[in-house]
Amino acid sequence: MPEMKDLFQSADWKKEKHVPVIECPGQVKKGEPFQIRISVGKEIPHPNTTEHHISWIDVYFLPEGEKFPCQVARFELCAHGASTQGPNTSTMFTIPEAVCVFKTEKKGTIAAGAYCNIHGLWQGSKDIVVA
Repeated sequence: MPEMKDLFQSADWKKEKHVPVIECPGQVKKGEPFQIRISVGKEIPHPNTTEHHISWIDVYFLPEGEKFPCQVARFELCAHGASTQGPNTSTMFTIPEAVCVFKTEKKGTIAAGAYCNIHGLWQGSKDIVVA
């Protein structure tokens, strides 16, 4: 069986619709809250249909010098157009975007993972500096 780390795919988000894109300041103030926006399909929109959708987005932070990341947030995306009338008959479709706020006293790396029901696990990351 493959290692869990080998199941995550990564690519240039400008060319691949499945990569989680992390938008936040590159430098934050020590101990002050800051906002992170994660989106899937930023440059090339993800279809988000009953048959093909993003199910969840996880956000982690790995402080420099520490061995394990902390989970910051988990977002379940549940509306994919399905209804009792069949696939794509509902008017409800969740857009794969999420916002969270946290604070840290150490620089480190924000990592996001997303799950596409057809194309599997995808990851993105961004380093932040603490001033």
